[in-house]
Amino acid sequence: MALREATRTCSDMSKLSKRGAFFESVSRYFDEALPHTGVEPGLAAQVRACNAVYRLRFPVRDDDGKVMVVEAFRAEHSFHRFPTKGGIRFSRSVALNETVALAALMTYKCAIVGVPFGGAKGGVRINPSTASEGLRERVIRRYTAELIRKNFIGPDIDVPAPDYGTGEKEMGWIADTYKDLCMNKADVYACVTGKPLGMQGIPGRASATGRGVYFGLRTVLEVAEDMRALGLAPGMGGKRVIVQGLGNVGFHAARLMQEEGGAVVVGIAEREGGIHHPDGLDVEAVWRHRRETGSILHFPGAENVEDGARLLEYPCDILVPAALENQITAANAERIQARIVGEGANGPVDFEAEEILRRRGIFVVPDIFLNAGGVTVSYFEWLKNKAGVSFDRMMSRHEELLKEELIGKVEELVGRRLEAEQRLRLIRGPGEEELVRAALEQTMVLAFQKIRRIWKEEKLPSLRTAAFVLGIRRVGESYRHHGIFP
Repeated sequence: MALREATRTCSDMSKLSKRGAFFESVSRYFDEALPHTGVEPGLAAQVRACNAVYRLRFPVRDDDGKVMVVEAFRAEHSFHRFPTKGGIRFSRSVALNETVALAALMTYKCAIVGVPFGGAKGGVRINPSTASEGLRERVIRRYTAELIRKNFIGPDIDVPAPDYGTGEKEMGWIADTYKDLCMNKADVYACVTGKPLGMQGIPGRASATGRGVYFGLRTVLEVAEDMRALGLAPGMGGKRVIVQGLGNVGFHAARLMQEEGGAVVVGIAEREGGIHHPDGLDVEAVWRHRRETGSILHFPGAENVEDGARLLEYPCDILVPAALENQITAANAERIQARIVGEGANGPVDFEAEEILRRRGIFVVPDIFLNAGGVTVSYFEWLKNKAGVSFDRMMSRHEELLKEELIGKVEELVGRRLEAEQRLRLIRGPGEEELVRAALEQTMVLAFQKIRRIWKEEKLPSLRTAAFVLGIRRVGESYRHHGIFP
């Protein structure tokens, strides 16, 4: 059953979502890329197919003691690799078609960055901003139990992660529930990623998607040929940036672009509106202001923008929509003034808007590459949980001994001993977070180089088309080598 056909079987569910355009965009991106892949039609149909979808309803007691029925989904898009992998989002608007489309993106995203997972996605229809912590816990624990009942979760089956509206707490509750219901397994904590450090999480996971956005955009901006075509100087330094969404992705991406990349963040948009300052905003200070006041509005010295969506149309060099899908559509694409749009969220630019931006010479860095930092570091966490040991424990002391010997020989040759503090700094072995960051950086750089090479050598219409071509080819190749039938 093809991806489009899989959704038709539950057309009544698709009516619940206003995001049908997102599913349609993913389908059209696939269709645009497919003729360039060389993948035979029958195999292409399997690559496109959503292999399994679980739609469920379960009762939970609200805080007032009344029973409420919660609707939820889990889609496992591709079985070319196991386990499948994908986040769980809490939102009143999640629906089957959206969940399937997000699972498909995860399949291609994992293939692009070389992470050996199939794509999956989950959605639970509750409002995370109004639900109490107790209700969220009851919902996610029951959801986990239901997934266990149908074999839709497990370290070697399907591994969830955080997404919109969920975070470390929810992932910790999933791990705890799975551990209690699936005892006597050595790798129970590998059933989910994005967990707290105290539950065998990994340092750097919370900021991984935003950091991946930063590494990806930095790599894009270093290509002088592409920047000249846009009328921009190479490098991130001094580039004016507007970010939509100050959640995990937007905050860390904006902070790193400012602190490490030297960019000037001139605008930030959120649900309650936006703020703008032509000389730049202190991202950390805006974050603190929102935590203290509940809003980014009325930040000292900044202009309030009543409609945050309008801020996307302000002049800038780089626009990073890092909230939800379908933020740039045919309705506003003609008014976008950025030179580069970096998709921090999944599907913020729909298919019609993509064509308009392309015609206007605006460079779109696609989500299936740019926001792959989360699943990349989730892969490292899963490996750590499967192995039962942190990466630095296996190598840090060994590196220190080698460096100590090397520095000792250098000191003998030059006849001078380094100061104790300087010597210690040079000898110290890498910590786990340093290893994670270095591996994430290398992953994003290599993935972009492969996508760009396909884009240029095969003369494809966009970087997104090239990314889909790479993803489809890799999934198809995996099916060829591992066999279609058991």
